[in-house]
Amino acid sequence: MNLTDKKIYLAGHTGLVGSALHRLFQARGCRRIITRDLQQLDLRRQQDSEAFFAQERPQVVIIAAAKVGGILANDTYRAEFIYDNLMIAANIIHSAYKYGVEKLLFLGSSCIYPKFAPQPIKEEYLLNGPLEHTNEPYAVAKIAGLKLCENYHRQYGCNFFSIMPTNLYGPADNFDLQTSHVLPALLRKFHEAKMAGRPTVSVWGSGAVRREFLYVDDLADAICFLLENIDAEEVFAKGISHINVGTGEDLTIRELAELIAEVVGYEGELVFDTSKPDGTPRKQLDVAVLRGLGWQPHTPLRTGIEQTYQWYLSHFEK
Repeated sequence: MNLTDKKIYLAGHTGLVGSALHRLFQARGCRRIITRDLQQLDLRRQQDSEAFFAQERPQVVIIAAAKVGGILANDTYRAEFIYDNLMIAANIIHSAYKYGVEKLLFLGSSCIYPKFAPQPIKEEYLLNGPLEHTNEPYAVAKIAGLKLCENYHRQYGCNFFSIMPTNLYGPADNFDLQTSHVLPALLRKFHEAKMAGRPTVSVWGSGAVRREFLYVDDLADAICFLLENIDAEEVFAKGISHINVGTGEDLTIRELAELIAEVVGYEGELVFDTSKPDGTPRKQLDVAVLRGLGWQPHTPLRTGIEQTYQWYLSHFEK
């Protein structure tokens, strides 16, 4: 599929993933990109969503729109996380079917997998065990989205499929300490501690759990690769409902915190608060399927953190 000739609806264009995709589409010469912010279109409302599709008639749809957050936000706003994300997925996917979208790609999250899934996590491990309690509502909504894509393909032949990115970070990330994920939260904490001369920084949990991180511009590149080269039929023919997207490498939260402190230039002590939850013990994706299709990431973790820190400084330290 040649994306430059297509009318593309990018849902969630102002978020971390959406903004990276928007940059990449523009760089590749895509000039028919459709976007709407929440004030212009509430995707939780079925009537509004269908009216939008009826008017715009996009040919390609990427669902990067979602209500997202870290452990605290997921566990605090549980009803909002399941309702908002269920409605967004259902309304867009059904409208895409109803108005003849040629290709749709739905973005899930690695939290869809069981809390104690074997490592590294293969696509087929989905639904073979209980979810992590803190983000269960978000995970259930994302599982529903990928199952919508799978079954609209099976019943109607729609060219809809899903990808499951690992933990993401990069420019335009959320740095709010109440709702952000671990990497941007630590980056901000270390920067503020450095500027204030604080002797210690508190890090949630034991520091022993392991996480994998993918630079968001690499994810955008993977999405373009899949849209241009892979169809739903090829995905489901492999006996899977989605494709993992990650680096295939992980590290402990302690190692991550030490790396971020080094990049930021913070020289104080790290204090691990074991009264706070760790979450899932480990989440490393098996990325053999995507590698077999011919794609792999390009940005080393340290380089990505350095670029993210420079973006943070240019936007929050003016």
